[in-house]
Amino acid sequence: MDSGLTYREAGVDLEAAARAKARLGELVEQTRTEAVAAGFGSFGGRFRAAAGRELVASADGVGTKLKLAFMTGRHDTVGIDLVNHCVNDILTEGAVPLVFMDYFACGVLDPDTVVAVVSGLAAACRENGCALLGGETAEMPDFYGAGEYDLAGFVVGQIEFQAVADREIRTGDRIVGLASSGLHTNGFSFVRRLLFDRLGLAVSDSLPGVDASVGEVLLRPHRSYLEVLKGSCAAGVVRGLAHVTGGGIPGNLGRVLPKTLSARVRVSAWTPPPEFQFLSDESGASRDEMYRTFNMGIGMLAIVSSEDETGFRQVVEGSGCATYPCGEIVEGDGSVIMEWT
Repeated sequence: MDSGLTYREAGVDLEAAARAKARLGELVEQTRTEAVAAGFGSFGGRFRAAAGRELVASADGVGTKLKLAFMTGRHDTVGIDLVNHCVNDILTEGAVPLVFMDYFACGVLDPDTVVAVVSGLAAACRENGCALLGGETAEMPDFYGAGEYDLAGFVVGQIEFQAVADREIRTGDRIVGLASSGLHTNGFSFVRRLLFDRLGLAVSDSLPGVDASVGEVLLRPHRSYLEVLKGSCAAGVVRGLAHVTGGGIPGNLGRVLPKTLSARVRVSAWTPPPEFQFLSDESGASRDEMYRTFNMGIGMLAIVSSEDETGFRQVVEGSGCATYPCGEIVEGDGSVIMEWT
C-alpha cells in the first residue's frame, strides 16, 4: 500500500513557507510608517488614511488551481476565485472592498482566454460591490508554456465593521463555521498529484461519491462571505473572523486570537463534504495533514458571543449558507486546539 500523501511530497512545504514568512516579516517591519495600523502576518494590511479613514489592502493568487483551468479550457471561474479570496481576506479585518486590480501574465496572449478570465473578475467585483479599477497584462514569450498564464489580484477596502476590526474576543465566545463551496483555492498541488498522477483520472471522469465530474468539482468558485455576513458584522454581532485558506483551520484561526486566549474546535460538529472524504481515503493522508491542507468544508470561522450565536446562525442560514456551531474560546496562549472526538 502506498504511504499517505503529504502536501510536501506534492511540492508545497508549509514549514519552509512559515520560516520564510518569519524572515520576510523582519524586512516588512523595517518599512513601517506611523500610518500603518496592523502588524505583519494578518489577513490584510491596515493603513490609516486621511480624515480618519482606515484602509485595508491585500494581494493573492489562485495558485495551481490555474492548472485545472488549463486542463478544462474553462477560464472564468478562476477570476471569481481571485476576487472572492481577496474580499474574504479583508473582511476578516472588518473591511468592505472598494477597488480591485489584477495582474495577468502569459507567454502568448490569447484574447478569448483573457476575456474569459476578466469576465469572471468583473462578475465577482459586481457581486461584491467593488470596482475593477484596472490591471496589467504582461506577455512574456518563452517564460510560460503554451496555453499557460498566471493571475494575481490586489484589493483595497475600507473598514466599516469596527467590532470585527477590533477583535474584542472573550472567554466563552462561540465559534461558528460557515460552509465552503468546496476546495476553494487551496490544496490543488496535493489534489493534482493524487487524482491525475496516482489515480490516473481525467477531468471529465466522475468523481466517486460526488454527482459531478472531477473538473466540475475542482473548479467550483471560492465562496465570498461578504453578503451573508455584512448584516451581522454591521450590527456588531461578529467579534472576529478567520478565513480558512492555506494552513486550514489550525493555521488560520490563531491569526485572530489574542495571546491570552485559545480556541477549541470540535471537529465532530460537521461532516466534511464527500470530495474531502474521497481525497482522504485515496491519499492515505493523516488526519492532521488533511485539516491543515484543506478547509474540509468550512471556509470562514466567525466568533460571536454565546447570547448571539443562535440569532447569528439564523441570519446566515437565511442568506443561504449552512453554519456549524463548532467551538468556543477559552483561556490560553493563542493556540488552536483541535478536538477530534
